[in-house]
Amino acid sequence: MTNLTLHDWLLTPLGQHVLGQEQRVLDDAVCNIFGYNALQVFMPELDALRANRIAHRITLCRHGPTSLRAEPHALPLASQTIDLAVLPHALEFSPNPHAILREITRVMRPEGRLILTAFNPRSLWGLRQSFSRGTQEYPWCGHFIALSRLKDWLSLLGFEVSAGRFWAYVPPFQSDRWLYRFRFMEPAGDRWWGVGGGVYMLQAVKRVHGMRLITPRWSPSLVPKKVLASTVRSSVSRYNAIQSHKVLPFVRQPRPPEGHAP
Repeated sequence: MTNLTLHDWLLTPLGQHVLGQEQRVLDDAVCNIFGYNALQVFMPELDALRANRIAHRITLCRHGPTSLRAEPHALPLASQTIDLAVLPHALEFSPNPHAILREITRVMRPEGRLILTAFNPRSLWGLRQSFSRGTQEYPWCGHFIALSRLKDWLSLLGFEVSAGRFWAYVPPFQSDRWLYRFRFMEPAGDRWWGVGGGVYMLQAVKRVHGMRLITPRWSPSLVPKKVLASTVRSSVSRYNAIQSHKVLPFVRQPRPPEGHAP
């Protein structure tokens, strides 16, 4: 098994076990996301967008059954055109995962949804990888990314994590027999060891901060004083006029008797 590719490993009992669980998790994650364009990068063996309702779907990979062949770090797509992007295990098998995330950030619309899946180094799968360093076997040849580190990368790019999930709590056995014997660890691990799953899913939203208009701070010294002075003079003039005619404001004067001139 030294020359197995990722596609060959996915056909093994352990690969099928992970693939089946991951398909169900992604179906639940994408079913209620709407938009105009959806993108799946890497791993064409998994139909990550099959439960989504977006009409225009693009599957991008360097090989295999895909609708677009391109490098994940150089997407031939216009900026801010993708509403949903799914990256199943695209980062851990790439020599430059930061470039992929930057390119995904470029093509996604504001408030677009990004879904990533990756192997968890802090699990039994990560322990198995530590004994296989230097090997070319899949998936142990990949660079497993810790959940906390991936969250930091997304935060720096302006993404806000909105959901997540773990699965594949069984030890990474290669035979169906041992996988079946340890199947009880899936519900038990989800309940008692929530962060110890061999694979995790992370969902994030691209946030774009709005612009705030800053108005100038007006100085009180710029207010003309003649406005206040004219108001005071008009009040004084009205008071003097009332005093000269001896007419009190808001008091009704008596009418003169009939036959007499006022």
